Amino acid sequence: MRVSFHINNSYIGDIIGLSMKILLTLIICSQVHTTCMPPYEWPERFDTTYDCMTFGYEESLVKMKEIGREEVNKHDIYIRFLCTPEQTI
Repeated sequence: MRVSFHINNSYIGDIIGLSMKILLTLIICSQVHTTCMPPYEWPERFDTTYDCMTFGYEESLVKMKEIGREEVNKHDIYIRFLCTPEQTI
């Protein structure tokens, strides 16, 4: 299966001299309480969306294991994460 969503164009920041880092934001939520904790911005930035996304999935699993089966099931906890580009000069 092949999936493609982008055209092989240069990133505009490369053309005008900007570089981009990717910010990972984790959000832990409870479906039972219909609320989320304040977003947590990961202190390190990532060079690519791929690196951010794979780390986000891995860290979400680590956090779920830290919280534990009982608490996750009791509160229907889930973790969302976002990888957001940040422009730097």
